[in-house]
Formats: sequence, structure tokens, C-alpha cells
Amino acid sequence: MNRQSRHSAIPQFRNFAISPFVAFALLLIGPAMHAQAPQPDQSPDAIFVNGNVYTGAEEGFGGAPAKVYPRAQAFAVRNGRIIDVGSNDSIRRLKGPRTEVVDLAGHFVMPGLNDAHTHLGEAGLEKLSVDLVGVKSLAEMKQRIAEFAKTAAPGEWLTGGGWDHTKWQEQKLPTKEDLDAVSGDHPAVFSRVDGHISVANSAALKEAGITAETKDPFGGKIDRDAKGEPTGILRESAKGLVNRHIPPPSPSKRRRAAEVALADAAHWGLTSLQDNSDWEFFLVYEDMENEGKLTARISEWLPFGAPVDELNTHRAHHDHSDPMLHTGMLKGFMDGSLGSRTAAMLAPYSDDPGNSGLPQYTQEQLDQMATERALAGFQMGFHAIGDRATQMALQAFEAAEGAGFMQFSSRHAPGSQEAVRAEYLRTTRFRIEHSQVTAPDQFARYRQLGVIASMQPNHLLTDMNWAESRIGAQRAAHSYAWNEFLKNHVWLAFGTDYPVEPITPFRGLYAAVTRKNEAGTKEYFPEQKISIDQAIAAYTTGSAYAEFAEQDKGRLAPGFWADFIVLDRDITKVAPPEILKTTVLRTVVGGKTVYQK
Repeated sequence: MNRQSRHSAIPQFRNFAISPFVAFALLLIGPAMHAQAPQPDQSPDAIFVNGNVYTGAEEGFGGAPAKVYPRAQAFAVRNGRIIDVGSNDSIRRLKGPRTEVVDLAGHFVMPGLNDAHTHLGEAGLEKLSVDLVGVKSLAEMKQRIAEFAKTAAPGEWLTGGGWDHTKWQEQKLPTKEDLDAVSGDHPAVFSRVDGHISVANSAALKEAGITAETKDPFGGKIDRDAKGEPTGILRESAKGLVNRHIPPPSPSKRRRAAEVALADAAHWGLTSLQDNSDWEFFLVYEDMENEGKLTARISEWLPFGAPVDELNTHRAHHDHSDPMLHTGMLKGFMDGSLGSRTAAMLAPYSDDPGNSGLPQYTQEQLDQMATERALAGFQMGFHAIGDRATQMALQAFEAAEGAGFMQFSSRHAPGSQEAVRAEYLRTTRFRIEHSQVTAPDQFARYRQLGVIASMQPNHLLTDMNWAESRIGAQRAAHSYAWNEFLKNHVWLAFGTDYPVEPITPFRGLYAAVTRKNEAGTKEYFPEQKISIDQAIAAYTTGSAYAEFAEQDKGRLAPGFWADFIVLDRDITKVAPPEILKTTVLRTVVGGKTVYQK
């Protein structure tokens, strides 16, 4: 202590004389008084003990097994983040007077699951409308519509979705006449489970002005009967001809829909969701966050086709560093789906030789738009299911990278071109959503361009019943190719595509490690299966990497968010069929329980 600071430690009293003895005594006790000043409480808000804690895994590339981090018994949480992980004894020693102690009772604990591809708004609205998920026949579909129509106001639109004709015995598409028989005076339109085709009744077609003379829009198709009359089936962009006439849902209905979908997610252990809903739903999530009622971290995608000025406005609307809610990548559609035979293929469908699918862009248009948005600093993810759609996406990414790399390298310190390019690719993280049918030479292009394969393994449980007949054995061998992507050093990010499939992640984990149907009676190209640790990594660290969040979530380690789930079984140890029976006991986001059984 220098002379000046020592002097300043003596209390100063105006107009009051202090004897030298008193001043010397105060000088001695001053530092002691300072040392005894109360310190901020650094003890944990909560400690979780007696767990079987799976702290995380990283995807194994090039054929290597996943990197699995050591297990632990306990961990401590403060301000929503993990501050320590270790044994029961080491974590108990951190307990302070206000620390909550949670006994995990020996249960399996793992990082919260991060669904890399959801449609929350659509899922919630489906549950509040005519829910056709799981209907086993056309007759059951008609019955559900008829029951809902009885409660609808006169002239009210009947909407909903979730039907899948490939699961019906007759596998015949519904028609406008089927809907007319049960919808009364209501205009009605219902999306297939994949969202790429819909069926409308006569009243809805009339409202949209669709007749035998209506031309197919670019990227879409109006199915017609032998007389040229619309059957009611609308594919891809043709759906918009009717959809634009449906009155938008009220704010209160959107709020209920969001609450329903988020409750479903929490029930199944999803702590993060990468969502493709419209802007009005983002505003609903924003209200829920402001009220402290948002139960999952949401990265909301923006539409690739929107004008760049609008995209910039929406990106600036909400703090992008907000860990609970922010805008994320731009989502674009290259094609449709295999189930609807609208996925864009390099060669015709094996079971429909005159059809190669419905691309949604010309390559020139796509390249120009992708480049413009890359230069504006947006991450992009393209829906591509067919191999032609994947080729279009990869070419657009290559064009965008060429322009973006020039801009990036001009702003950074000189270095080897390879090192600068590697750094640039870490800033782009282009994604292909679904990546279902991939040509053999395309895997290397994913790696070269740093493209992430954002996939939903649960789709295989539905598609394996007809996928090989759609595309033939040669193409099928490289479809849903999780292992082939990892061998080619391509990041995997797993999700569900909810509500196309149920949001439960355990169906996807089961599919990834078995490539068998849920009954275990049918297997689909088993050489593409991966290990349970690799599958968990794709659902945690891989999904986090896909949204630039690998430093904050995906693991249970100091500095990471305390996002975790407690399960009734160790899914890394049980036989694969047992994974399907998994029950979530607790879902925790930022140290706060958002679901408990």
C-alpha cells in the first residue's frame, strides 16, 4: 500500500480533530474492515446429484467412432449455466445456504435434445384444426372431417392435415368428391402429412377460381381426371392457389397453437428447436418470452424467397444474441417429397417413368438469389429431397461461396488461401434439409463446401415401406445415408420435421441405429446405420453446430447452458427396441424445469 492509499483509508471528518493514537488505530483496522465486506454469493443456484450423467458426444468422422465425454454423477448450475461437473462429493461441497439440491435418483441424464428441423406453428394449428394424423383409411379421414364440420360456423373454412395415403390399404389419393360428401357448405382443404400436396373440395376450388382451364403454376401441378377437370389434388406451388384464400388464424389461435406445440416438445425432451414458422408465430414466441413462458430455445428461420430488405428488417427486429429466441437461417425449397413424387430427381421415378419431380427454381435464378443473400450475411438451408434438388442446392452454394469468399478474404489478414477458406466455411455453414436421396458423387461436394446434412431419421420408418420401389435399388442404397455422410466428414444435424413425423426424438434415434421399422420386421440398407453415440451427437452437438451454438449447448460441461433431460432408462445401454419405449421424466432449460412427469 503506498502512502496515498494508506492515508485515504483513514476516515475523514470535517471540523473534527483526531488524535495521532486514534488515527494509528484506525489505520490498522481499516484493511480488516475492508476485508470483511460482504462478497457476492458464488454458490450454485442448484446442484443435481446421484445421476448417471452422460455429458455428451461428438460425431465421429471418416469412419471413426463418436468421441464420448466421461460420465459424471453430479453437476452444479448458476445463472442458467453449468459451473462444474463431477462426483457427488465434489459437487456437494459447492452447496451454499440458498442452493437447491435435486436428487436424480440414479436416473440417466443427458444433454437436452436439439430438434434441427420443426414446424411448430403448423403443428399447433393442425392440433386445433381437423387433425388427420394417423388416419388409417379414407373412410376414417372422412369421418374426422364430418365430425369437425358439425362444430364449425356456417361457411367457415375447414383446414388441417396429416393424412398419408401410402399407409392406407388402397393407397389411393382422396378427391374433391370425397371431401364434398362430408364437408357440407364449408370450403375445405387438407394437407398431406409432408405438406407438399393438399386436397381441396369443390367449394375451395371455386373460391380459388380453379377450373379445367386453369394452368399449372411454375413448380406446381393441378391433378386432373380423364375429362381434364381438377380432382382436388394440388401439388407444391399449386397449393398456394387455394391457400391464399384461407382467412389467417387469429392471434389467440396462434398463441394456443404455440403453447400446444411447445408443450409437446417439452414432453419429449426437446430443449432447443430450429423452427420454420411464419413471422406472426415469431411474434407470439416473443410475447411468450417476455412473459417468462417460453419453454424451449427457438432459432426461427426466415423465408429464403423474401426480399433482402425485409429479411434484414426481421433479422434486426430481435436481439440476435438472445439465447432463448432469435432469427436463424433462410429456408428455401428446392423440391417436394418422395411420398408425393414431387421430389426433383436426376432420373425419372422407377414407379412413374414419366415423372422426375418438380424443381422450384431455375438454376440461374437460384444462384443469383443465393449469392445476394450470402453477401448480406445470411446462413442458408435448402430443402432438397431428390438428388437433382441436392445438385441444384450444391451448385447454388458454390456460386454463393465464390462471391462470399472474395468479400470475406478482403476483410481478413493475409494467410494461406486454404486456411482463410476453412475459416470462411465456418461462418457460412450452409445446410441441406432432408438430404434423402444423394448421388454418390455428391457426398464429396458436401464436404468441400462445408455443407451440413440436416436429416430426420424418423422419416425412414415411414418411407422404407415404398422408397425402394419409388427410386430403385441403386439410388436407394445412397438414400437416408447417415453413415456415408459421416465417412465423408460431413456434419449431421438430426431433427423430426414435426408435424410431418411425431416430435419424439426416440423414434429417430431408434431408426438411426437399426434402420428397421418399429416392429423390427423390415430392414433398409443396414450399411448406413450409425451408433447410438453418433446418433445422440447428431441430435445435440451436431444440431448445435448447425445453428452456430456449439459453444453453448449440446454438452453438459462448465460454461454450457444447463439444458438437460432425465430419462427412465440409459438409452446407450438398452436394446434398440427399448429406445422406443423411453419416457422423459424431467426437461430442464437453463436450470429451470419446464416439464416433469
